[in-house]
Amino acid sequence: MLEGPRARRRARIALGLALLTLSAACGSGSGPSPEVMAPVPGTPTAMPNGDPQGSVAPEAKVPSPPGTITLAFGGDVHFTERTEPRLVNGMTDPAIGPLSKTLAAADFSMVNLETAITTRGTPQAKIYHFRTPATALDVLKKSGVDAVSMANNHAVDYGAEGLTDTLAAVRDAPIPVIGIGADDTQAYRPYLATIRGVRLAVLAASQVMDITNQNWRATSSKPGIASALDQEKLVAAVKAARKKADVVVVYLHWGTEGQSCPGPEQKSIAAKLAAAGATAVVGTHAHVMLGSGMMRQTYVAYGMGNLLWYGTSPYPNSNETGITTLTITKGKVAGERFTPAVVDNRGVPMPQDGAGAERVNDRRAGLRGCTGLTAVPKK
Repeated sequence: MLEGPRARRRARIALGLALLTLSAACGSGSGPSPEVMAPVPGTPTAMPNGDPQGSVAPEAKVPSPPGTITLAFGGDVHFTERTEPRLVNGMTDPAIGPLSKTLAAADFSMVNLETAITTRGTPQAKIYHFRTPATALDVLKKSGVDAVSMANNHAVDYGAEGLTDTLAAVRDAPIPVIGIGADDTQAYRPYLATIRGVRLAVLAASQVMDITNQNWRATSSKPGIASALDQEKLVAAVKAARKKADVVVVYLHWGTEGQSCPGPEQKSIAAKLAAAGATAVVGTHAHVMLGSGMMRQTYVAYGMGNLLWYGTSPYPNSNETGITTLTITKGKVAGERFTPAVVDNRGVPMPQDGAGAERVNDRRAGLRGCTGLTAVPKK
C-alpha cells in the first residue's frame, strides 16, 4: 500500500469528493515524500507536497510491489480566457476535470504550466501572452498535480517584472516548480523525491527557439528558464541527477507547432539524454500529440498535446489529449497506460470511452510510425 503523505492525501480527497457529491445532491452548483531541490534560493530542504482538500477522488489503485512506482504526465495548461474561471471553480471542482483522478492516482504527476505567474509586467514582443495569479499553483495541486514545469516559451511573457513575480511565486509554491530560477543553478536543478524507497529526479528545459530562449535563458548571473539549446549543460545536469536517483525524468518543451512527427532536433536531444541516463523524456509544445515509445531503455513521448487550454487551435486533432501513466520497476519502464481525452468547449480535457476512446487511442498509436521508437510494454 502507499505510504506517507500521499496515502493520507488520497483518503482526504476521497472524503472531499463524497462531501461534494452530497452537496450537489442538495442543490449546490492528490504525494511522494520529496527531498526537494526545486529552483528556489537557499539550501534545499525536505518539503512534503501536502494534501489537497477534497476536490478529486483518485482512481482505484492496485498496491505496487516493492521497487515499483507510477508516474503520470499531462501536457500544456494555463488559465486564460475560457479556462480562467477554473481558477475560482478549481478550489471545489478540479480545474483539470475528471482527469484529475488519473493524476491523483499516480505516485507522482506533472504538467507544463504555460504562463507567467504575475499580474504585472510588460508584454514581450510576441503575438501571444499568457499570465495567471499564483493561485494557479494551488488549483493545480487540488487537481492532483504534484509538480509543474515552467521551462517553456511563455514563462516570461511579461518581462523582468513578471519574472520577478514568477520567481516569488515559485519560492512560496505549494508544489515544486521546475525549469526556471534566479540563475542557471536553480533553473537546471532537479526536483528530487523518494517514493517507497525509489529515488526520483525530475528536470525540465525548453528547446523552443524563440524570444524567451533568446532573451530569458538562465545564466550564472541572470534569471530565466533552463534551456535545452545548451545541450552540454542539460546533459551534464541529467548525468549529475542520475548519480543521485534511480529514475530520472526530463520534461521538455520542444517540437514544431502543428507537426505531429518529431523533428531531427528532438530526436537528437532525446538520444543524448537517453545516453546520459534518462529513464523517460517527455514533452509538449506542438499543440498536437506526437508519438511515443521506447528508445532502447528510455521512454520518449515527443508530444503530450494541449491539456487545459484557453482556445481552439488551427491544427487538426489539437483537441485530442490524455494522461500517460508509466509504471517503473527497478528503475526501468515496465509499462504504459494512456487515458484518452478530448478538450471540450470550456477548455477542459474530458476522458473518452467507447468509440471516442478508440479513435484517440488508434490515432495516437499510429503516430509512433515516424518516431523511430518501439512499442512500450502494456500495463
